[in-house]
Amino acid sequence: MRKALILPTKYVQGEDELLNLGYFVSTFGQSALLIANPDDVNRVRPQLDATAKKFGIHFVEGGFNGEVTREETKRLQQVAAENHTDCIIGLGGGKAIDASKVVAEGEHLIIVPTIAATDAPTSHSAVLYHADGSFDDYAYFKQSPSVVMVDTKVVAAAPVRFLVAGMGDALSTYFEARATHNSYSRVNASLPMGSREGLTEPAIGTYAALALAELCWTNLKADGLQAKIACEANLVTEAFNKIIETNILLSGLGFESGGLAAAHAIHNGMTVLAGTHHYLHGEKVAFATIVQLVMEDAAKSELEAVMDFCASVGLPLTLADLGVTEISFEEALAVAKIACIPEESIHSMPFPISEEAVANALIVADRIGQDYKIRNGLA
Repeated sequence: MRKALILPTKYVQGEDELLNLGYFVSTFGQSALLIANPDDVNRVRPQLDATAKKFGIHFVEGGFNGEVTREETKRLQQVAAENHTDCIIGLGGGKAIDASKVVAEGEHLIIVPTIAATDAPTSHSAVLYHADGSFDDYAYFKQSPSVVMVDTKVVAAAPVRFLVAGMGDALSTYFEARATHNSYSRVNASLPMGSREGLTEPAIGTYAALALAELCWTNLKADGLQAKIACEANLVTEAFNKIIETNILLSGLGFESGGLAAAHAIHNGMTVLAGTHHYLHGEKVAFATIVQLVMEDAAKSELEAVMDFCASVGLPLTLADLGVTEISFEEALAVAKIACIPEESIHSMPFPISEEAVANALIVADRIGQDYKIRNGLA
């Protein structure tokens, strides 16, 4: 039985950590292609100028257009080649980070998230899109980033909604990893399909990854609300530090080497519901986690604990919280059809999956959330 654990080479986190970016650039050479939204660059321009001067390096700004298309990433690769840059930096949110992964192709890559909204920074995968923003394909690389650097002061200055959404993404990590562990399913840490010549079987998750995933849930319950309060005040506390590490590092390692299951597949299916389009990834994943627990017939105490946590930090409990005020069985079935395509992670659940069962769980989870809000005076 093959097992796999994939990790970034270095993870560093702290106040004013961005001032050390030049040091990590200098370990590769003297220059770096900076892939970032221009607004994000301007927000941290003083730190970039200071670290460049201190360590004698320089940044080549790529002028990222905001979308991770094949054309844009090829253009950025050409910019890097023309300027003979020594490494690639992805700075900002998910799109800039994914674009940098595609451009770097697994080599000499530094990731600098300026928000803690997802667990993507540590992974060796990215999502490609078409110019109109529609999904194109997944891309996998031979290794995770060389350095993941998080400046907690920068993250604390970002809108609190991003931090809470990151907690929603991290919320699913343990429950999906547990399901994948119980079903002995292949995990994302395994080599991508079509690149396993000579291997006898794909890899499953390690106990280490499962333990990291469970620590996500432990930390969220203990410090999620305190971290949110700190972020609302734009202040760094130890609770805030713990949740940044949870959202980015623990959840990143937990999902990639522990595995995804129903929650992320249901999130993908929910894209057919127009009302959800203005909500963040982690907000939708949080509700989808409740749906997964309904599918599993999880213990009442566990389901209540998840809903208590969501209510405490302001994550969605119902479809109405995601802009869907009503849902028919036919609409729920449309969600389920996408969630249940053969390639989706929902098939990592440790029992047979049917579209009807997923649709039923979606509707029932919504009603359970409605009942919870009424019982707790939140309706």
